[in-house]
Amino acid sequence: MYLSPRKKLFVDTATEMFGVGSVINKKECVKVTEKLDIPNPTWFWGSCKIGYNKFELPSENAPVTATTTEAQSENVVMNLVATNMEKQDLVPSPFEGFVPWGNYGNLKKIIKSGMFYPVFVTGLSGNGKTLMIEQLHAELKKELIRINITIETDEDDLLGGFRLVSGETKFVPGPVIEAMERGCTLLLDECDLGSNKLLALQPVLEGKGVFLKKINKWITPKDGFNVMATANTKGKGSEDGRFIGTNILNEAFLERFAITIEQPYPAASTEKKIVIGSMKKYGTVDKEFADNLVTWAEVIRKTFYDGGVDEVISTRRLDHIVKAFAIFGDKMQSIEMCVARFDEDTKESFMDLYTKIDAGISVEEETSNPLLDGMEEEEHPF
Repeated sequence: MYLSPRKKLFVDTATEMFGVGSVINKKECVKVTEKLDIPNPTWFWGSCKIGYNKFELPSENAPVTATTTEAQSENVVMNLVATNMEKQDLVPSPFEGFVPWGNYGNLKKIIKSGMFYPVFVTGLSGNGKTLMIEQLHAELKKELIRINITIETDEDDLLGGFRLVSGETKFVPGPVIEAMERGCTLLLDECDLGSNKLLALQPVLEGKGVFLKKINKWITPKDGFNVMATANTKGKGSEDGRFIGTNILNEAFLERFAITIEQPYPAASTEKKIVIGSMKKYGTVDKEFADNLVTWAEVIRKTFYDGGVDEVISTRRLDHIVKAFAIFGDKMQSIEMCVARFDEDTKESFMDLYTKIDAGISVEEETSNPLLDGMEEEEHPF
């Protein structure tokens, strides 16, 4: 009976536990797999079954070995993901209309240095954290592997695990291992949505490499490997409830990031360039509309920071509005559709504020707007 190396390992261990040629059941099979930390042997249950829940271990006196073809197949499949990814270009595509700003220059210096220097980027939603990192790598033509972190993300998702490949269970390396072996940047996106299972990355964040205990193999990172993370919080949770699902991250995990970069929304002059760039991309340029949108968003953000409203207009939402305008050709319809995600009072306040900024749009009914309450008339930027 010819077996692959992994199948042979199961048979040898089961034989050691229960004896040569023994008849065992599924429960006893599971004891073997638990000892080896491998998936259940469905191949054994199919090929060695002699009755209901009865499976006979091979009883040949000669050692069970793998054929050359099977051994080669084992090695190829073990590196299946890495081989496939080597054929892929993991350099992000340039984003049309992207405007460098803020910490772009500092992050560029870190990437160009080639040094291992983990960076944690934090800021409110929709202000370009992830896009900035992607476009830096696009400009520098450096590969980037992005992982979207969730509460379910665990060591198996990050470092790799056993997968069913061509009917057999094989160890497939995870994205962290791929990034280390390629010497590219690993982006942990929405890092604060993760759990304490992210602690599996402790040695990785030290730049020392990592031991894959499932296959007893040490992985050393290639030169150029680095880790960057983005989050809406600083890993301390969200007290105001704006970012439901974010978690308090382990202090030892956070301490391994060399620097934390706080990403604000762009200044009005920069945001106007971003909005006009979006308009050019979508084929509908209206500079006056761009001016009004940026001013509108700026007033809302100021009121938000002062505690006057609970919602904010992000740069990403301005892009949504511009795209809707390119599709529907109506300013107010575009704004209304894109702020409909907020509660009714907030939506009406935002709509009312825009009509006051854009004098070219009539107001059917003047109502009190909490965004303007308490502000002197001469303070209005419109």
